[in-house]
Amino acid sequence: MSSCTNPVRRRFVHSAVRASAAVSVFSPLISPASTPQRASDWVYVLNSRDASVSLIDKAARTESRRITVGKEPHHLYPTPDGKSLIVGNAMSDDLVFFDPGTAEVQRRIPSIDDPYQLGFSPDTRWFVTAALRLDRVDIYRYEGGDLKLAKRLSIPKAPSHIWFSADSSTVFATLQDSNEIVAISLQKLEPIWKLRTGKQPAGILITPDDRHLMVGVMGENFVDVIDWRAQKSVKRIVTGRGAHNLRGLGDQRHVFVTNRVDNSVSCIDMRSFQVVSSFAVPGGPDCMEITSDRKTMWITNRFARQVSLVNLADGKIFHTIGVGRSPHGIFFADRAPLI
Repeated sequence: MSSCTNPVRRRFVHSAVRASAAVSVFSPLISPASTPQRASDWVYVLNSRDASVSLIDKAARTESRRITVGKEPHHLYPTPDGKSLIVGNAMSDDLVFFDPGTAEVQRRIPSIDDPYQLGFSPDTRWFVTAALRLDRVDIYRYEGGDLKLAKRLSIPKAPSHIWFSADSSTVFATLQDSNEIVAISLQKLEPIWKLRTGKQPAGILITPDDRHLMVGVMGENFVDVIDWRAQKSVKRIVTGRGAHNLRGLGDQRHVFVTNRVDNSVSCIDMRSFQVVSSFAVPGGPDCMEITSDRKTMWITNRFARQVSLVNLADGKIFHTIGVGRSPHGIFFADRAPLI
């Protein structure tokens, strides 16, 4: 696949959309006949304002049930062995582990303060949470499946999204309220530098060559490209108002950014740092997941209580699914690589 979608750019849609009607909450029990048997059959969507997870039958493209998890679930991440899916409850201060295949709760870890964003380092030694409301980044050692707190770092203001360097030596966090990026050494367990960027930086990732950070600048309309070793911005790629979250196509070349205010998604070529296509997604597009064949994108619509499915060949929405209030994080196991 040489491009994200048809290279002819589509006009952004700026119109507001009405939130869809709430769907009914299903029983927490599913009959054996309707229970998917593989992790790839389930799509998990976090409804931040409803304290729940929508469980979607991927093949049928319908919500099967909702599971109450805790207050303000925002992001989720699989364990390195793929046997668990971790949901962070920011206001309940805990982590919930799901079996990705059965959607059963395996365990709950309390006293994990404000796990707004979370993730494992590539070498799987470290588990890091960004505590947005507490102005803190917490670092845990991951040993034998257990989390052991290594360091709590006070890092104002509002650490939001995180990403790791390829060698697992550094974790980067966007600081949403101080308009900065912070680099934290996982050897010294301390911040090593900060860099100013645009207003309200949010989503972040590193290019496949490990040279550049790409940061969605939510309070403006661009993605900031940062040479993180030189600690300087080298380009600003205009995408759309509310440039928010990033998700690679999985081809080591293209990355998508959701423009939450402009109700659009842009695709960027990570070699040329140019926008190559854009398409409309009403309802405040937020988090994205992409099928392993790289043909379909699933997008949470933060302001519309729904998930949109987009055909990446033409950038058109072909299906929507009603979920809970303020859908945020999304995951399914049979997915394309993150970059």
